[in-house]
Amino acid sequence: MKQTHSLRQKAGQFLHILFPILITQIALSAITFFDTNMSGKYGTDDLAGVAIGTSLWIPIQTGLSGILMGITPIVSHLIGSRKNNDVAYQVTQGIWLSLLISLLVLAAGSLALSPVLNFMNLEPLVRDIAFRFLCAISVGIIPLFGYTVLRSTIDALGQTRISMLITLIALPVNVGLNYLLIFGKFGFPELGGVGAGVASAITYWVIFAVALHFIYRFEPFKSLQLFRKFYGLSLSSFKELLKIGVPIGFSIFFETAVFSAVTLLMSRFDTVTIAAHQAAINFASTLYMIPLSICMSLTILVGFESGSGRLKDARQYSIMGIGSAAALSLLTALVLLFAGNHVAGLYSDESEVIGLIQHFLIYAIFFQISDAIATPTQGVLRGYKDVNPAFIICFIAYWVIGLPTGYLLATYTDMGAYGYWIGLIAGLAIGAILLLGRLVKVQRNFSARILEQNNG
Repeated sequence: MKQTHSLRQKAGQFLHILFPILITQIALSAITFFDTNMSGKYGTDDLAGVAIGTSLWIPIQTGLSGILMGITPIVSHLIGSRKNNDVAYQVTQGIWLSLLISLLVLAAGSLALSPVLNFMNLEPLVRDIAFRFLCAISVGIIPLFGYTVLRSTIDALGQTRISMLITLIALPVNVGLNYLLIFGKFGFPELGGVGAGVASAITYWVIFAVALHFIYRFEPFKSLQLFRKFYGLSLSSFKELLKIGVPIGFSIFFETAVFSAVTLLMSRFDTVTIAAHQAAINFASTLYMIPLSICMSLTILVGFESGSGRLKDARQYSIMGIGSAAALSLLTALVLLFAGNHVAGLYSDESEVIGLIQHFLIYAIFFQISDAIATPTQGVLRGYKDVNPAFIICFIAYWVIGLPTGYLLATYTDMGAYGYWIGLIAGLAIGAILLLGRLVKVQRNFSARILEQNNG
């Protein structure tokens, strides 16, 4: 990354950082998309089982990965303030933390998985598929969290094209393994939806190995001496990582978990409704990769500029990023409005399921517009290292307002399953407004603090 002096230069650097991240996030989302899509083509029970399994896995994966993403603003600030010699140590501590988190997840999962699935009162076949899917994907937890640290480091250095390349390698690996293991092609076992979990676990190992290769062999990582020296585990470094990472992880968890909670609450509906809901959520999550990618880009760019004390540049990037996300959300809304039937057909061949998916996608239009404001705003706040208020806002918006509203509408009105989606829309909209208000306050305080330091 480099200092920019005009809006045109900023737009160029913003796109240079954003485009590879967007391709990376879409490809990562495509892994889940193909898991869901190909399981649905195998059978509705498999689609429902993978939907339940994914609903339990995604909040854990994204929330805990969010904690590890705390390395991004730390590294970007170090680079912006020219403290390159400290990067290797911080990244190693991130790897240690990823290993500890992975072991905790595996231990907790071994104790809690069966009771949680039993509590949901699922159809026996759906419950069995969900259980075996999660057991299979757990084999890839350690490399996945390790890769999160490596990718966050790569991105923080502005080398987002490398992250893109790694993920583009992973996508065909995952899809190919899905084909072999879900449908039992070329002599491989026919595992149905469970095969998607096995394929994802193998893919996580592949991307971790490839990322390690890039970091160890190529510049600019080689000159930073990453993994060239052994650093023991440091609790004081963990404290700094967790201070930034935990609020990021919790804010991501609160947002993703509310969607999963809705899916779990909808287990009282029939299998067709569960499958249609999950298919619509899956496609909406793919569209969510646009504001999420902008969010991640803004964390890098705003972190770099604020670490260098260039507040005007940081503010210009924030306006550019949030405005771009809002404009793109209107375009994706048109896609959902006019091509909903074609989108639904990607997930199922059954007319009843297709009709329900298309109906759910209409509601998705509204909450993805709110996401386009809220998510990039969080990215800017992380660039300023202002992370605690955002996770409180997310908790209130999604869990105090959104989910209870959805439950009341779904349970006590004739809206049924659609009531949950209206609750989500309300929570996301309120969250977006509150986060924007926080950003305005942070930028004012940051400017005042820098001015005071300069005068002093």
